[in-house]
Amino acid sequence: MIEAPTKKSDAIVYVSRHRTLLMAIGVLMLTGAIAMVCYAPRATRGTPRDNLQAQVHELTAQIEQLRQEQSMPALVLNRYRNSIGYLYGVYHVGFAKQRPEIRARFSGTGFLVGDDLVATNRHIAEPWYGDSEAERLIRQGAIPVVETLVAFFPGLSTPVRLSRPLVSKSSDLAVIMAEDSEALRRLPVLPLAKTPASAGQFVDVIGYPTGIAGMIAKSPAGINSRLSERPYDINVASELATQSLIRPLSTCGHLGDVIGDRLIYDAPTAHGGSGGPVFNSNGEVIGVNAAYIDGFSGGSIGVSVESLRPLLQEAQVSSESHPHTTTRFQGVSDTGR
Repeated sequence: MIEAPTKKSDAIVYVSRHRTLLMAIGVLMLTGAIAMVCYAPRATRGTPRDNLQAQVHELTAQIEQLRQEQSMPALVLNRYRNSIGYLYGVYHVGFAKQRPEIRARFSGTGFLVGDDLVATNRHIAEPWYGDSEAERLIRQGAIPVVETLVAFFPGLSTPVRLSRPLVSKSSDLAVIMAEDSEALRRLPVLPLAKTPASAGQFVDVIGYPTGIAGMIAKSPAGINSRLSERPYDINVASELATQSLIRPLSTCGHLGDVIGDRLIYDAPTAHGGSGGPVFNSNGEVIGVNAAYIDGFSGGSIGVSVESLRPLLQEAQVSSESHPHTTTRFQGVSDTGR
C-alpha cells in the first residue's frame, strides 16, 4: 500500500456519529408514522392509511438494518479477532553470488480460510509484486526470495511460520500455508459471502494498519515509551505477542462501487492493512483489503472473494498432497480460475 491517509480516527468517529444520527432520525420518523396510523380515521383499503402502514413496515426494516450494522463490528471482532493475524516478513532480490540489490521488511494482514490456510494479498506473499524496481531486476535475471514470513495471531504468544504461497495470476490475492498448528485449528474460519457484493452495502474492514507502529501506539504507556523507537523490529512484535497486544483494528464505511472484482469503499485503511477481511452487515467476508487512493479517504480498494475461491480450490488440491494437513473450507465453488 501507499502512504496512509490522514485523520483516520476522525473518519471513524464521523462514521459512528453519522450512523447514530440516522438511526435517531429513523426512530422519530417511525414513531410519527405509527402515531398517524393509530389515530388516522378508518377508511377503505387503498387509502392513505394503507400507505402509512406500508411506510411503517419500510421504516421498521430500515431501523433494524441500522441496528444490525451498528452492532455487527463488535460481534465480528468478538467472534473472529483471533483468526486475523499480523504478517511480518523479510525478502531480497539479487543476482547469484552477489550482494542483494534489494533487501527489505514487509508487513500486512491475513485471515484464516481453512485449517492451516491464510488468505492475504499477492503483494504480501510476493512482496516484489507491483514493485517496478524489483520487477526490473527480475527481468534482468535477479532472483526474488522471501527469507522469512510469519503470522502473529491474537492470543498466541509465538508466531506461526508461513510457506508455499499460491498466488492469483489475475488479482492481488494469495493463499499461504501455515505450519501444522493445533492452536490455529481451534480458531474459527472466516465465512465467505455466498452472493456477490453490491454498491451501497455496509462494510467493516479489520486489519493491522501501520503495522507494529499502530499496535505500539495503542499499547499501555510503559510499553509504548519503551518500544516506540523500534516500530519495524520483529522482536517488538514478539514482545507484543507475549503481552497479548497483537490486536487488529476495525474501521467501518460503505461500499461505493463494484468494478469487476474490485470493491471501492470509504472505510479508512493504511499500509499494514493489506490482506485484511472486508465484512458485510451479515458478518460475511465479501473481499480482501488491498490498497487505497492517496489523498482520498473514500478510496479504499479491495478484491472480491469471488476471485479468492479458485485459489482455495487450488489450496485444497495442494493440501491433499500433504497428509499432515487437513483443510476445511468456506464458500468454495466449482468456478475455475
